[in-house]
Amino acid sequence: MHEIPVLPGDGIGPEIIDEGKKVIEAAADVHNFNIKWKEYPYGADHYLETGETIPEHALKELSKYDAIYLGGLGDPRVEPGVLEKGILLKLRFYFDQYVNLRPIKLLPGADCPLKNPGDIDFVVLRENTEDFYVGVGGRAEKGKSQKTLEIERELYNLKFDLDIESDSEEIAYQLGVITQEGAERIIEYAFDYAEKTNRERVTGVDKANVLSDIYGFWREILEETSSKYPDIEHEYNYVDAATMWFVKNPEWYQVVVTPNMFGDIITDLGAMIQGGLGLAPGGNINPNGTSMFEPIHGTAPKHAGKNKVNPIATIWSGALMLRHINEDKAADTIIKAISETVENGKTLTYDMGGNAGTDEVGTEIARRIHENG
Repeated sequence: MHEIPVLPGDGIGPEIIDEGKKVIEAAADVHNFNIKWKEYPYGADHYLETGETIPEHALKELSKYDAIYLGGLGDPRVEPGVLEKGILLKLRFYFDQYVNLRPIKLLPGADCPLKNPGDIDFVVLRENTEDFYVGVGGRAEKGKSQKTLEIERELYNLKFDLDIESDSEEIAYQLGVITQEGAERIIEYAFDYAEKTNRERVTGVDKANVLSDIYGFWREILEETSSKYPDIEHEYNYVDAATMWFVKNPEWYQVVVTPNMFGDIITDLGAMIQGGLGLAPGGNINPNGTSMFEPIHGTAPKHAGKNKVNPIATIWSGALMLRHINEDKAADTIIKAISETVENGKTLTYDMGGNAGTDEVGTEIARRIHENG
């Protein structure tokens, strides 16, 4: 028995989560295990009713579980950033989900915008808790001022006392942080992932030629870490070059590891070369704690309740979740059924050139799981 908490979230979140649950239950049935869902209300509606994002008692309760299934957060009725920072980033930081896992795989039948794309099948591992997303910064007006910035993490605590003197009318600043401990663990995860999945190459993506202090440090740690894995080749790309090569020769890549900000950017590009955001799953992983699985697309409020959006990214994220809880055969079955559905081309949503409803896609994938099982 696996008990899994669910945050359906906002916009299209509840309807795509319903299809994910449907498919996961089909895989559980075929592979003889049980799933029990526990739903939590946190999202836009709850915030608008209560003024609360996610309370401490809920975080403590969620810490009892290995995995969380999330439909997405964001709503135009709520000021931008409130839900994303107050729930999504809070969950990532609270549970120290330092790995963002993004498979970039072009399925047979998926419409890739590239000409002759070849075999696209790699993974981007994005550091998920540091870099410029630590969320500390501020503004200062002309003259002298002081500011204290603090970062509290399970791994470390940091404090910066800033003395600011400026003759500009006003400045804004943002602090990016990479720690040795934070970089080492995501880079080790990348090399371990390469070994476990029989990949031969790890590519580090950074911008060390311009932001040499922060990303030069990242590159030094990658170089040191690579010495522990003599059988795995490693290389470096500057992020601007990586975006070019993602388009020109995506089949080259096997495992990509990158700091937080660049990972956020290049994974959206990866989603498009694999056929669009509707096919883009994601996982926020703490290998020794509570992890969270969600599609990388938004909540598309204008499509909410219309039974038209693509649930495949959410279903695929559910497969990643099953792999995380050691149900590998069930995860493989789901991905195989997704691939067959896409290749068949008869039951697809509008974004993939079809006219099927959200629920029809989920039902078709579940049907194929039972058929193959």
